[in-house]
Amino acid sequence: MDISTATRASDAERDTVVRLLGRHMADGRIDAAEYDQRVAQVYATTTRDDLRLVLSDLPELAKGAAEPATPRPRIPIWQRIEGGTWLGVSVLVLAIWAAISLGVGAVTYFWPIWVIGPWGAVLAFRVLTGFESGRCGRRAR
Repeated sequence: MDISTATRASDAERDTVVRLLGRHMADGRIDAAEYDQRVAQVYATTTRDDLRLVLSDLPELAKGAAEPATPRPRIPIWQRIEGGTWLGVSVLVLAIWAAISLGVGAVTYFWPIWVIGPWGAVLAFRVLTGFESGRCGRRAR
């Protein structure tokens, strides 16, 4: 609800304008230097009218284009490699244990748990917490 033309802009509105500027830069309408200049101008503004001025010479983007789809979180490549290695070693030690049990003719002590369990727990901890993936120490903006 605009009470006056000099209504103060919120941080969320500034962030929206910065995202729009990013889209315009990605589309080639502005270059990186102009993007930096306009972003600095956005964060220096206090009113909604000043925010509109930053975008005044750029075409309006389609509604769906203003907010790019949020990419789903990905597991970093090194953690996928480690997970694949863990799975391969787990299958190998299970096959060795099964071969020994078949050779003896009885189910032997299930020693693969000492290979599979701790390693899998560490990998699961790192994936779930984002440890070493660059997400752990980031602050929300």
